[in-house]
Amino acid sequence: MTLTHKRLGDVASFVRGITFKPTDVVPNGTASSVWCMRTKNVQSQVDLSDVWSVDSGFVKRSEQYLEEGDVLISSANSWNLVGKCCWIPRLDKPTSFGGFVTALRGDVSQVNRRYLYRWFASSRIHETVRSFSRQTTNIANLDLKRCADLPVPLPPLAEQKRIASVLDHVDALRAQRRKAISLLDDLVRSTFLDMFGALQQDWQEVHVADLAASEKGSIRTGPFGSQLLHEEFTEEGVAVLGIDNAVKNEFRWAERRYISEEKYQELARYRVYPGDLLITIMGTCGRSAVVPDDIPVSINTKHLCCITLDRAKCLPEFLHSYFLEHPESRSYLSKVAKGAIMSGLNMGLIKALPVRLPPLEVQEKYVGRVAGIRKSRMLHERHLAALDELFESVQQRAFAGQLWDHEAA
Repeated sequence: MTLTHKRLGDVASFVRGITFKPTDVVPNGTASSVWCMRTKNVQSQVDLSDVWSVDSGFVKRSEQYLEEGDVLISSANSWNLVGKCCWIPRLDKPTSFGGFVTALRGDVSQVNRRYLYRWFASSRIHETVRSFSRQTTNIANLDLKRCADLPVPLPPLAEQKRIASVLDHVDALRAQRRKAISLLDDLVRSTFLDMFGALQQDWQEVHVADLAASEKGSIRTGPFGSQLLHEEFTEEGVAVLGIDNAVKNEFRWAERRYISEEKYQELARYRVYPGDLLITIMGTCGRSAVVPDDIPVSINTKHLCCITLDRAKCLPEFLHSYFLEHPESRSYLSKVAKGAIMSGLNMGLIKALPVRLPPLEVQEKYVGRVAGIRKSRMLHERHLAALDELFESVQQRAFAGQLWDHEAA
């Protein structure tokens, strides 16, 4: 493939947004108003669910109206979000953009705009442009001058179009997998509510404390007060679980933290066991996860309430779903936490949570149904991971000039 490189600033231009105050925002549909994009609208796709409007008089230059094919960039944001971008499709209303975002507009005589978007949105370029940002007290600002000096790999226009098409196709497959995973998550929720949404009056009402195993410490928090690096953490040893292991409402390994075997002997009473229920009670409160069967020897921090259940009474998957989904559970938690579950949850409130307990055989039926759904979900996740790898590989080869004609066709 014939591949040349040009400065980004020579094949595209950065257009800065308009300046206005929040008090200048007017209701959508106001006469002489235009839509105005801001950082909130810059998602994986442009988010049109909450678009502001301002008077068109704030738009001083015609170039400050977005065009189809522009790349809208978050140019002033928190450091982890600066440089994030989205593609601008054809919009139904004249649309400008605020001062915290910037439009990248390709010169169509030199660069295919979809190709330019795919290049700028690639993980490598995102990391590069983010490294250019200038950090202030609360915000990072993209250095557009340094961005303009970035070299853009430019095969012939026809090849750019084919590369963009290949990447669009793989990305569409990824989106379909993500949608399927989301639908399976919805199916778990609807299955629970179908079976338990209308609780039977003859089911016994108990509290979470009544469902815990009889052993001392079956409901507990851990010894550490921070998820950040702790002076007693080690490079390997016994794992220490924290908020990040449960924040997605399913158990996931995230940052690995360890204590030594010797330290564990002092803290063994905080051990986490397969099937334990974890509930976050600090930081991002009110999230929950069931500990998997293959968990190595681990303890939890005091950011988590860990519950070892008496499985002759209650199955972890049932209580996990009850805690997260049941209207009576959500109503109780909102009431006792004064409407702020995210900041008002503690171990005492969890122990006192009332549960209308279905018979064990009904719980087992639910767990069986969920296991089938989650098996399908795992298959979709594996396929999505493979597509993610393929997408990254095609990107890297395409922008390095290594995507041959027969691969891009």
